[in-house]
Amino acid sequence: MPEEKSRRNRGPTARPIGPPVSPYRCPGRSPTGSARPAPLSAHRACGPAWVCDQCGRDWSCPTLRSAPTDAARRATLIPEFSRITRHAIRDLRGRVGGPDPVAIVRRFLWFLPLTDEEARAVALRLR
Repeated sequence: MPEEKSRRNRGPTARPIGPPVSPYRCPGRSPTGSARPAPLSAHRACGPAWVCDQCGRDWSCPTLRSAPTDAARRATLIPEFSRITRHAIRDLRGRVGGPDPVAIVRRFLWFLPLTDEEARAVALRLR
C-alpha cells in the first residue's frame, strides 16, 4: 500500500505543457540561430499584415504550402484556417493595393481546390 501511495504522489510524467504551437498562430518571433531549415511550425503569422514570421513572405508562405496535406490533414486544417481566414479578410480587405476577399480565401485555404465561385461564396460567408 505505501508503494502504491508513493506512485500517486510522484506527480505527472514529463509531458509538454499547453497546446502545441500551430503554424498559423503568432506568439512572437522566435530567434533562429541554426543553419538548419526552420520547422514548419516556425512559419506562422498573424494580422494585420499576415506575413510569415520565418521567411517574411505573404502567409501562407511557399514553405508551408509545400507540406503534404492528405485528406485527414485537410479535415483538421479547415476549421482553424477558416477562422483565421475570417480575421485575414477583416485585416486585409480595403487596403490600398490589397487583395480582394476571394484572393484572400484562395491564399489561406490553398489546400482546398476551390473555384472562383466557391471562393467568393466562402468569402461572403466569412465576412
